[in-house]
Amino acid sequence: MSLHFPRRVVVTGMSGVTALGNDWHSIRTRMNDGETGICRMEDWDGKYDLRTRLAAPVRDFSLAGKFGRKQLRSMGRVAQMALAATENALMDAGLRDDKAILQGGRLGISYGSSFGSTPPVLGFTQLFETGSSNGITATSYIQMMSHTAAVNIGVLYGICGRVIPTSTACTSGSMGIGYAYEAIKYGMQDVMIAGGAEELCPTMVAVFDTLFATSTNNDDASNTPRPYDARRDGLVIGEGAGTLILEEYEHARARGATIYAEIAGFASNSDGTHITQPAADKMQVALQGALDDAGLTARDIDLVNGHGTATDHGDLAETLATQAVFNRKVPLHTLKGHFGHSLGACGAIEAWLGIEMMREGRFVATANLEQVDPQCGKLDYITGSARHMDATHIMSNNFAFGGINTSLILRNANAIA
Repeated sequence: MSLHFPRRVVVTGMSGVTALGNDWHSIRTRMNDGETGICRMEDWDGKYDLRTRLAAPVRDFSLAGKFGRKQLRSMGRVAQMALAATENALMDAGLRDDKAILQGGRLGISYGSSFGSTPPVLGFTQLFETGSSNGITATSYIQMMSHTAAVNIGVLYGICGRVIPTSTACTSGSMGIGYAYEAIKYGMQDVMIAGGAEELCPTMVAVFDTLFATSTNNDDASNTPRPYDARRDGLVIGEGAGTLILEEYEHARARGATIYAEIAGFASNSDGTHITQPAADKMQVALQGALDDAGLTARDIDLVNGHGTATDHGDLAETLATQAVFNRKVPLHTLKGHFGHSLGACGAIEAWLGIEMMREGRFVATANLEQVDPQCGKLDYITGSARHMDATHIMSNNFAFGGINTSLILRNANAIA
């Protein structure tokens, strides 16, 4: 194992749970067929006072029969989706039954979500309003706490390494990966379970609905959201989970692990100006910081996976920041037209699928992007059909309420020397 710092960090396992499927083959097939995960939520009609009726739910998700009731009783939906993604990622990495590594203290968890599960909140609301604690159980708080995914994963697998819970809204997943990368890079751990998850809830939708940031194209679900498009009218909330197994390069080689990609760089910063209005100049600093961390220049990046929420200010800020850093029409796409905005999960899902596409040399077009907003940055937006291209490095960017910015740089396994 390398004792030189900083150490190299590679991806040896990947999986996820999404509105288009839970494995790359299923997701790729449905994308190729022109499908998105967006639908009208008919059961919201007459029930919730929301302008939007759109979401990207994960259908027919259940862990029944895969795990016992005792194992799942402290998990709400968000933790269960995180567990499903992590179980498959560990199997992919060949670590699912390796107790020496899982429980040896040199494997940790860096995992996030915007919030925990929301239904248990009702019990505490009842206590506050009526004084009755009948709606609160011994696991209510464990299910709703923001670090529920990280600690439930840790307990189930007996993990004794460090736990880094990232609860930073839309950057929770990407920050989970970034902090895991740093933990290995600087020698604190050898292996990390990294990612993010989020469950769909009307309360999450309401956050953006009250800001008039949701799409109200309720009768045409297949054509919204429209990231970067001149006719975009807002975001659509989704759900899911994504897990990457990160590992120190020599550690991975020593055990003969399959290496899918390398985490080449990461940066995160904050705007320090406004809670909900993004600042392009600070985004620019984060993107440049990731390049600097990777020892690369903007010319070395072959494609950018953008945040692409389909909101007015968000799309403008991030594309103008990207233009400022790259100073060329770098190829750019986003996956939120396919999966909606899965909040704390999006950065992890996008990193996972970005690696899959980089391995195949084929990147899907941004769904529903037909006419690029002329006020957006001058970039090479991938529209219409998928683009075949060999990519050595891709950049994946995410931005969150609070002015939190993240940028990850992923290196193709074929380029790892």
